[in-house]
Amino acid sequence: MRLTALLLAAVLAAGSLFAHPGASIAVSKDGTVYFVDTGAGNFSIDAHGRMVRREGPAFHWFALDPGSRFRSTPWPSIPGAEFRSAGVNPTMVLSSDFPVTIADGKFYYPDGTGGERVRIVAIEPSGARSIRATLPLIRRNGQTITWLNGLAPGADGSLYYSEDRAIRKIDKRGRVSTVAENLVVANCSAVPGTYPGVGPYLRGLAVAPDGSIYVAAAGCGALLRIDANGQVATVLKAAPPWSPTAVAINGGDVYVLEYLHTASDNRVEWLPRIRRISPSGSVTTLGVTTRGR
Repeated sequence: MRLTALLLAAVLAAGSLFAHPGASIAVSKDGTVYFVDTGAGNFSIDAHGRMVRREGPAFHWFALDPGSRFRSTPWPSIPGAEFRSAGVNPTMVLSSDFPVTIADGKFYYPDGTGGERVRIVAIEPSGARSIRATLPLIRRNGQTITWLNGLAPGADGSLYYSEDRAIRKIDKRGRVSTVAENLVVANCSAVPGTYPGVGPYLRGLAVAPDGSIYVAAAGCGALLRIDANGQVATVLKAAPPWSPTAVAINGGDVYVLEYLHTASDNRVEWLPRIRRISPSGSVTTLGVTTRGR
């Protein structure tokens, strides 16, 4: 698995190691949890707690396709990146370098290869492509940012995406608005492998039916909830070096993908685990992958 060239350049400019473990988790209707293990592959945990290794390479992101509509999609050729379909009913559409999602029958990904502004590209199962939106220019510390950290659908046909310190919304017409920005996490815990200037380092996110947004603040070891009024609260803290990278919602339960972050770029050291938060607030660890599976 490769970092994009631009991301790697930004990391080297910062002069710090930057842990980049996987950031995708999904839950099917039957309660099976699917997630990426960047060092070992793809896994699922069924409702009885059984862990199974799935098809496909150890990429960073995926979109779950329950009906396998994208099983035979001809994916575009992107320099330094790759999409790959794996498995049937469901299919995991795996992405090496970009956060991805499926919404209203289309597969979406952010494309920052054509210039300074990121475009959200929609792909039909046939492979036909269109542009959903062109995003506002993103800059940090004088540098132009040409990637996103997370991408997720909303209930009203909208898409949401995360930057290091902000969450923004794209409506059906491609208009972009800000949900929250300049986020500061109280009692932020330092996480190995992330550099101080990245802030909360918002990554994977999910939108609940009531409009609340759950997002992994990977740079602070926290899972945040942003309600419909824009109020931010911490709903889960991990003890470093563990930190959330992605989140999924199924019914009243919230599922969190966390990784054991290390101050190196060795993916084998990044062990993932899954934790579930019940409606009552109780937290259960569902599983931790081990090497050699």
